[in-house]
Amino acid sequence: MASDIEIARAASMKPIQEIGARLDIPEDALLPYGRTKAKISADYIEALNGRKTGKLILVTAINPTPAGEGKTTTTVGLGDGLNRIGKNTMICLREPSLGPCFGMKGGAAGGGHAQVVPMEDINLHFTGDFHAITSAHNLLAALIENHIYWGNDLGIDLRRVTWRRVLDMNDRALREIVCSLGGVTNGFPREGGFDITVASEIMAILCLATDLRDLQERLGRIIVAYRRDRTAITARDLEADGAMTVLLKEAMQPNLVQTLENNPAFIHGGPFANIAHGCNSVVATQAALKLADYVVTEAGFGADLGAEKFFDIKCRKAGLHPDAVVIVATIKALKMNGGVAKDDLGSENVDAVVKGCANLGRHIENIKQFGVPAVVAINHFTADTEAEVQAVKAYCTELGVEAVLATHWADGSAGTQELAAHVAELADSGVAQFAPLYDDSLSLFSKIEAVAKRIYRADEVLADKSVRDQLHRWEEDGFGHLPVCMAKTQYSFTTDPQRRGAPTGHSLPVREVRLSAGAGFIVVICGEIMTMPGLPRVPSANHIRLDDQGQIEGLF
Repeated sequence: MASDIEIARAASMKPIQEIGARLDIPEDALLPYGRTKAKISADYIEALNGRKTGKLILVTAINPTPAGEGKTTTTVGLGDGLNRIGKNTMICLREPSLGPCFGMKGGAAGGGHAQVVPMEDINLHFTGDFHAITSAHNLLAALIENHIYWGNDLGIDLRRVTWRRVLDMNDRALREIVCSLGGVTNGFPREGGFDITVASEIMAILCLATDLRDLQERLGRIIVAYRRDRTAITARDLEADGAMTVLLKEAMQPNLVQTLENNPAFIHGGPFANIAHGCNSVVATQAALKLADYVVTEAGFGADLGAEKFFDIKCRKAGLHPDAVVIVATIKALKMNGGVAKDDLGSENVDAVVKGCANLGRHIENIKQFGVPAVVAINHFTADTEAEVQAVKAYCTELGVEAVLATHWADGSAGTQELAAHVAELADSGVAQFAPLYDDSLSLFSKIEAVAKRIYRADEVLADKSVRDQLHRWEEDGFGHLPVCMAKTQYSFTTDPQRRGAPTGHSLPVREVRLSAGAGFIVVICGEIMTMPGLPRVPSANHIRLDDQGQIEGLF
């Protein structure tokens, strides 16, 4: 079978105006970026208010392994499958980051015959949204330094500047830096650092804001530093919110593209789920719910991270009520969770599949806590055997959940018809009784404990006195009602990426907490997770190049 990029390159794409017409979007509401991409105007999105709201379907997964789970591929395949069986459906995805594209994970446009296109554009610079977010973030950093240089009228304590810089690339050398070296004209030397753009608070703000007014209000609330008396200094104090909003004006508008089967998809925003809140923009999701009868969206990494944040942050903030959840699993990943080495995954091993199903079972139990019905999608690989597939189906039946084999990677929408029919039935059943995991009124530490104990199954949360004191100070300052955004390894329920399966008897160490006052949550950094990832020993970038015809090779 051809590679993902070869399949995408051979796609028969329709002009984006035809895709918009499928949704009754007039041409004057489309802002084209070439023939096959367009933004949707803010005025048109505002005019959608008052329309009937469609059904919201979340696609999540078991904990990721090097064998791959195919969550985005399944999201696209399910969206195509729903359209194939006559359901008016839109897909809502996040934008890929350049970091993983050139690192280890690769792109995020799906795979095989379940992709969004143009794949190369989507995985690289796309419509420039990430560049706008990076620029707005670093403009604020520059204004902080400039204010200090020209007299520091706000009384910023140089030891308490909390605003870091960002870059959309994995670069471990920039995690901790010293800036303003080189003499008087360069400012006052101090320690600083970089995060990856997808961990920026501005990325989170763009994905949670409802319009430009809300965007500027949230940008103004960003806390960038503290005075010696520990009172906060905000972006609004620096008069930075207006210029930042100008930089983000176009980026706030959702991007419309299409699948290989010419079905519509919004791709907008891209916070990571292991270090940020892991969901596409509220603007895109809410607009899609007004334009289609069913909306299929995804949340990053496993359900312990992406789904939990989708429910506890995005749905809580935006007033969304999901109707069904799809949990993606693969036989290979289940075998890895059952203790099989990556090199041995090609051999049948039903016992390992059954053992690895403990990870899947934990995610099923967790989803049930939020009151939303679930179905398991077994993302098919050619090496899977009938006995292994039946073992997963039998395990899920015991938990009262149906497991459906999906062959969308090889067969496109024809391989998800059964899954689509079951998902539509679940979404239409009206049985969803969604509720977040914890109440706003709980203390911040109690919210951390709720996620740690009820989702990760930790026995306790370990946090130094400095962390607990910081949480108490934020509560005293009026931030106690905020939800928590857990930054933790995606590979395990614990903070140890090597502990697969469904471990118990562990603790959750909290290393640091950060207040994202503009986004409206507390970031809780656990274990050894980094907000600026590094590249692997052999990064994907080593294999990406242009061929003799000027076409990209090695992107996946």
